[in-house]
Amino acid sequence: MENELTVLLVEDDQSACEEIIQYIDTLEDILLTGITNNSAEAIDMIRDNPPDAVILDLELHLGSGNGLMLLQELQQMNLFPPPYILVTTNNSSAVTYESARQLGTDFILCKHQADYSSRSAVDFLRMMKSVIKKRRRHSNTHQMPLDESSEQRSRRIVQKISLELNNVGISPKAVGYQYLIDGIQIVMNEPTPNLCHIIAKKHKKSSGSIERAMHNAIARAWRTTPIDDLLYFYTARISSEKGMPTINEFIYYYANKMKNEH
Repeated sequence: MENELTVLLVEDDQSACEEIIQYIDTLEDILLTGITNNSAEAIDMIRDNPPDAVILDLELHLGSGNGLMLLQELQQMNLFPPPYILVTTNNSSAVTYESARQLGTDFILCKHQADYSSRSAVDFLRMMKSVIKKRRRHSNTHQMPLDESSEQRSRRIVQKISLELNNVGISPKAVGYQYLIDGIQIVMNEPTPNLCHIIAKKHKKSSGSIERAMHNAIARAWRTTPIDDLLYFYTARISSEKGMPTINEFIYYYANKMKNEH
């Protein structure tokens, strides 16, 4: 076990699973600790027997949950160290890739690549084996902090806010994206009536431009994101006349949500 790289496979493509199983059976340096197409089950497996690495398919259409849900749950577990996460996916969305990276993904292999195969995912982990094992051995010689630092907590909250914005269709490319993140963090610490002014001062912009950018980001999301997604991810009541949350309603909703979760 010491010289083997332990791997959990989270994949819903049966043929891919069989190919990986058959390939690993021929190897002496990789040990497959489990296979599942269910993100919740994968979390239980990681909690009970943390692997060195996880091969994770983001879109578990034939299973249950999805890879982003697993990454979010894994991040909240605060494993030290976390398993190395190798994402394999047919998804080519830059926004999805960024969300996956913010949630702790170490590397992404796109299944559309001409040279991709299930075996190549295993070969990639074999290439990374010495580094992954070294990280785990190094962590065992250092006691895990009882409490995360304020910087770690802030980074984790920003990652969570980013995922929430992505869920309702607000892209990192939107001008108001960072302003909304700033606003949510500010309100989490201390509610203030001068929110736009504070954000404007930080970014050296006018309050009006900050307000317009945040409004446009929210308006575009409510105009383009499927209504079922909005109803699922944004559960606060919205005025039927407006048809979308105001800037303050949006920011305070997520600030309260973050405070309740963290």
